[in-house]
Amino acid sequence: MSAARHHQHWRATLSSVAGRVATVPTYQASGRVVRAAGLVLEAVGLRVPLGSACRIELSAGGGEPAGFAEAEVVGFSGDNLFLMPLAEISGLTPGARVFPLGQDGAGARRFPLGDDLLGRVVDGNGRPLDDGESVDEAPHGTLTAPPLNPLSRAPIDQCIDVGIRALNSLLSIGRGQRMGLFAGSGVGKSVLLGMMARYTSADVIVVGLIGERGREVKDFIDNILGDEGRRRAVVVAAPADTSPLQRLQGAAYATRVAEYFRDTGRDVLLIMDSLTRYAMAQREIALAIGEPPATKGYPPSVFAKLPGLVERAGNGEAGGGSITAFYTVLTEGDDQQDPIADAARAILDGHVVLSRDLAEAGHYPAIDIEASISRAMNHIVDDHQWRLAQRFKQLFSRYQRNRDLISVGAYSAGNDPLLDQAMRLYPEIEGFLQQAIGERADIEHSRQALDALMGDP
Repeated sequence: MSAARHHQHWRATLSSVAGRVATVPTYQASGRVVRAAGLVLEAVGLRVPLGSACRIELSAGGGEPAGFAEAEVVGFSGDNLFLMPLAEISGLTPGARVFPLGQDGAGARRFPLGDDLLGRVVDGNGRPLDDGESVDEAPHGTLTAPPLNPLSRAPIDQCIDVGIRALNSLLSIGRGQRMGLFAGSGVGKSVLLGMMARYTSADVIVVGLIGERGREVKDFIDNILGDEGRRRAVVVAAPADTSPLQRLQGAAYATRVAEYFRDTGRDVLLIMDSLTRYAMAQREIALAIGEPPATKGYPPSVFAKLPGLVERAGNGEAGGGSITAFYTVLTEGDDQQDPIADAARAILDGHVVLSRDLAEAGHYPAIDIEASISRAMNHIVDDHQWRLAQRFKQLFSRYQRNRDLISVGAYSAGNDPLLDQAMRLYPEIEGFLQQAIGERADIEHSRQALDALMGDP
C-alpha cells in the first residue's frame, strides 16, 4: 500500500471513530437511594419521567458491586423519586446509585412481540419461562400504543364461536366484544376459560395469568389449555409471588401482544385471569406511595386504571383485526357488589356469572343464565334466535322461582301454563346448559339444539 493510500485509510478510520465518540454523552446521570420502606424506594438526584425504568446498583459487601436491579418510577414528591423494584432485591445499601435506562434518559423499555411468541410461555418482562429458544430476535416494542379513535373502530356485528353451547345460543358473543367472567373460587372458572381457549374460532389466543398461584399456571398450560390450544397461544404469566409492578406489567404486556396481532389483521382471543388481581396490584402500589384509600381500601387510581386496560381490546379499524376479550373478576364471598366487580360490570360489554350453587350440584359449566347478559347479542343474532333465548330464560326463571313449591308437591298443575311447560321441559333445559370439558358445541349445532328444545316461541 502506498504512503498516500495508507494515510487516506487512517484518516477515514479516525473520522469514523470521531463520529462515534461525538455521540457518546460526556457524563452519565445518576441518583442515590435515600430511603427504603416496604415496597418503595426513594431516590434523589435524577429527573426522569413517571413510568421510566431505572437500574439500581447492588453491593456484594466490601464495597464491591454485585450487579443491578431494575425498577420503575411510580411517583415523586418534590425532588424525590419513588421507585418500585420489578423483583425482590438483596444487596441494597444506603446511597446506592440509580441510573436511568435508555440513551435519552426516558427509559422506555421494549418487549418482544410477534409470531416468535406463538406456543411460548413468557413472564411479565417477555423472558421465556419454558425451555424454548430465546425471543431476543423477535420484533420489540414498548407497552404503550396510541389509542384507537372510537369512531374508527369496526362495529360488533358478527358472532364469534366460543364452543360453549350456553354462550353460543343464549349469550351470543360478538367479534371484538369484551366480556367479564364473574366467579368466586372453585366454581370452574379456569376450566371454562380453557374450553374457550381450545374451541374459540380465533387466529391467535393470548392468555394473561395475572396474580394466580404458580401451581395453577402450570396446571392451566398443561392440563386445561392443552397442546391444541397452546400451539396458537401466547401465555404471559405473572404469578402471585411476583411484585405488584410485575403483575401490572404482565397484564399490560398481554394486552400489547394482542394489539400487535390485531394490527396485523388477525382475530385474537384475549383471556385475562384475573382483572381483580390486576386491581389489587395497583392498590398495593398506590397505597405504598401514599395515595389515600377510597372505596373498601381501593384508591381512586385503581378505578382509573381499569378502563385504561380494558378499552385497548375490541375491534380495530374496519376491515382489520379484532380482540375479543374475557376478563375474569373474582367475587369475594360471591359478592356481586364488590367494588371491582361493580366497576368491571360498568365498563365491559356483558358478563357471565358462575354460580356456586350450580357448581356444588355438579352442574358444569356453572353459568347462571338469569344473572348473565351479553349486551351485543340483540345486534348480532336474528329475531328468531333472540325470541328463543328469551323464551328459554323465562321458562328457566319461572321454574327456579317456584322450585321449593314443586319439590314439596305444593303446586297443582294447570294453575300456571308457563310453569307447567317449564316443569315438563326442565330436565332437557338442565341438560342443554351442561357440557363436558371435552365436548365442543359450535354455533350452528347450539342454535339447532335450542330450536329443537324450544320450538316456535
